[in-house]
Amino acid sequence: MNHTSEVSPDAVLDLMEAFRRSQALFTAVNLRIFERLKESPKSLQELASQALLPIVPLEQLLTACQALGLVSRSNGTYQNTLLTSTYLTESSPSNFLGYIRFSDMAVYRLWSHLTDAVREGSNRWDQVFGGRHNFFENVYADPSSLREFIGGMHGLGVITSPNLVSAFDLSRFSHFVDLGGATGHLAIAACRAWPQLKATVYDLAPVCAIAEEHIAQAGLRDSVKTWVGDFFIDPWPEADLFALGRILHDWNEERIHFLLKKCFERLPQRGGLLICEKLLNEGKDGPVSAALQSLNMLVITEGRERTATEYKALLQAAGFGQVEAKKTGKYLDVILAVKD
Repeated sequence: MNHTSEVSPDAVLDLMEAFRRSQALFTAVNLRIFERLKESPKSLQELASQALLPIVPLEQLLTACQALGLVSRSNGTYQNTLLTSTYLTESSPSNFLGYIRFSDMAVYRLWSHLTDAVREGSNRWDQVFGGRHNFFENVYADPSSLREFIGGMHGLGVITSPNLVSAFDLSRFSHFVDLGGATGHLAIAACRAWPQLKATVYDLAPVCAIAEEHIAQAGLRDSVKTWVGDFFIDPWPEADLFALGRILHDWNEERIHFLLKKCFERLPQRGGLLICEKLLNEGKDGPVSAALQSLNMLVITEGRERTATEYKALLQAAGFGQVEAKKTGKYLDVILAVKD
């Protein structure tokens, strides 16, 4: 029976062509189109002259960007939309540019070998780049790529962290330690939301140096400090509230158990652990962002995304008694585990 008249192919066509949208975005960022338009609206000819690009293909790219809502055109000139000004220009504190460039340079290439990742159950670093086959070895090997990647994560953190630290009542805690805290966005948001808190950003030395810049910009040097270390091998600072934000999904079960057990052992009674990750639905039927992020972890790291029930089982195996999960409806969800 022919069902083509009953079922639209639009969803399949959209999936098949989705990479075209990301490549249009990556190309516009790489050619600094949005940076040039940030300075002032420009005609096609002005932009082509400034960017040293041929007019016809540039117009094709701008047409795509306009259709995607990234630029607008009025009276023969192009300008950035509010969306682009907020997330795609270097001067915006919420920009995603570092993560976009990382996605273009690395993630897109790794995803092109998803079939092999599923067949072999391992990430694709060695297949794509050779030599170093660990995500962290690759990113941390080059200071400029590290700063760009961490900067891209900062843009996401600025948006999500205030919701995460407000999801539970943290008023009884006094010292918040964010393990692998990157730029300090979660610690900064926590101290702003809960003034009684002092916070420490725990990360490797190059990352702590970047975090100190953001802490200073936030005016929170008295409340937020940094602590250099590798949380798998080095000592941890004292805390009554630890946080693991987008950390556990990077690792296998053995490493996760190590981190959760160490959190439990280091906490005092009634101490807490805040976990910030994308949560899969209990039926593992979505949401789409979490399901695709789980595949992202497959091609990039050794981890995956999990349901709240799966995290609860891991936390209880490490000793935690009370575990509560909340879906925020935003980019990340949050779990609070308490040591009884």
